[in-house]
Amino acid sequence: MMRSFNRYLRVLPLLLWYLSMLNINLNGRGVMAFHKVHLNYRIDNVVDVKNVYRTGYHFQPKKNWINDPNAPMYYKGFYHLFYQYNPKGAVWGNIVWAHSVSTDLINWIPLEPAIVPSKPFDKYGCWSGSATILPGDKPIILYTGIINKKPEPGHQVQNYAIPANYSDPYLRKWIKPDNNPIIKPTHENVSSFRDPTTAWFNNGHWKVVIGSKNNHRGITYLYRSRDFIKWTKAKHPFHTKSDTGMWECPDFFPVSSQGTNGLDTSALGNDVKYVFKVSLDMTRFDYYTIGTYNVIKDKYVPDNTSVDGWAGLRYDYGNFYASKTFFDPIKKRRILLGWANESSTTNEDIAKGWAGIHLIPRKLWLDPSGHKLLQWPIRELDKLRGKMVELRNVKVNKGDTIEVKGITSAQADVDVTFTFSSLDKAELYDKKWEKFPVENLAKSICGIKGSNVQGGLGPFGLLTLASSKLEEYTPIFFRIFKTIDNKHKVLLCSDATPSSLNPNEYKPSFGGFVDVNLAEKKLSLRSLIDHSVIESFAEGGMTVISSRVYPTLAVAENAHLHVFNNGSEIITIERLNAWSMKTARIN
Repeated sequence: MMRSFNRYLRVLPLLLWYLSMLNINLNGRGVMAFHKVHLNYRIDNVVDVKNVYRTGYHFQPKKNWINDPNAPMYYKGFYHLFYQYNPKGAVWGNIVWAHSVSTDLINWIPLEPAIVPSKPFDKYGCWSGSATILPGDKPIILYTGIINKKPEPGHQVQNYAIPANYSDPYLRKWIKPDNNPIIKPTHENVSSFRDPTTAWFNNGHWKVVIGSKNNHRGITYLYRSRDFIKWTKAKHPFHTKSDTGMWECPDFFPVSSQGTNGLDTSALGNDVKYVFKVSLDMTRFDYYTIGTYNVIKDKYVPDNTSVDGWAGLRYDYGNFYASKTFFDPIKKRRILLGWANESSTTNEDIAKGWAGIHLIPRKLWLDPSGHKLLQWPIRELDKLRGKMVELRNVKVNKGDTIEVKGITSAQADVDVTFTFSSLDKAELYDKKWEKFPVENLAKSICGIKGSNVQGGLGPFGLLTLASSKLEEYTPIFFRIFKTIDNKHKVLLCSDATPSSLNPNEYKPSFGGFVDVNLAEKKLSLRSLIDHSVIESFAEGGMTVISSRVYPTLAVAENAHLHVFNNGSEIITIERLNAWSMKTARIN
């Protein structure tokens, strides 16, 4: 099943890393700067939309381009989601704040755009931002406006918008007062000053942070206000780190060290830790640290267990960017939303009439270790589960594939637990792999050790969106290694390399390590399969990988699902539940 060029995979990860360092657009694939304007396409109205790769239960508009989720909140019985949207084409440009509402975060009703370029302070763009609920149950939006096209990608300021009618639960109309902008950059780099966070309140002030950079140093600046209109910049950055590049879409929020409930953004207390997340423009991935917040100095400090920078923790080790969280006051949870760009070419996006999806909303909470976050699809998704098939205590020998029949394999939810009797056959972890940049280490090993490279304890897992003769398939699999000090490393891979016969697609092999105790000799995996996206959650949300794929044969009813084992150790499917997923009502 491996192709002849796979021998080059040893150098490919280094090449991709080097290209990401240079922020090169891989011909419309891979590392993409979403502020790139396609002048030839951005005002073309989309007429025909091709549905072959459109999702059944992931959020996306009926047509055109979508990127960052903005200002999610709960208000008067509805969840509100705003998002960056091009109403005129399937590439980035003409961006407005589109708006949809939901009662369950799965089924969505589209409304008219909430914010569009119309004033001198946002004439050239209405970019990402956040919502804050002020006292008296009054929502307010902070967003980035572009007041001039130069310097590239535009002179950036921060504006606010308020509902025209607070009694309207749909919040259909928004007003942009003429006293905007309310925050202007006070440093020379006016083209790197964007994406204000949800504000929090303490010591008599509202606080907000805004993403920026100074040369290659990532920075978030903190601003304070008593009335949410007049803002003063703090003397010192809220947080900063060298050699990371522009910090986009920063997010800052508290998490409880006791239990899984979420906290309001202004929460304080002895049992509270803090999460600081940034989207790195140079790598196109989201990174977070866990740390402490000095309320007096208004500074954030990561714990010594959190690596700060490119080698740090990620919500998702695949196609995931520009994420935003919010506190759900009804179900007392912190919800994570994220954008998954296409891996197809720009011309293919234009031909199909749409580009971009949002991934399934995830509940987010602190792992009991206090060192990382766990995430899991919200429970409301379970309502879409239809016909179920199950497997119990099925052995999978070396080289075996077992088809899971009886469900719609192109639109499914699969939850499986694997067991194995021994760790003795775990292959030796090769110290030579340490030559790879640490931020790409897991991904690089997945590229070298693909699903059809025989191992000891693994590779084993799922073959998703597989064609009838396995000409195409996207494997999601575990591989277990043993280090020289007799410890074990668990690797989760989502490999798009064999996913499509189309040579034009960007088909990366994503990977992430899973920090798990193997004493019970057991690993769990849940994969959400939806035509052109696969979200995979290992060990209850310890490690997550999302992939975009575009099979040519394994589409609709021609898609198949298999369990496979290509290791010498026998694997047992202790429990597998797989559901056909109903189509959500989305926009």
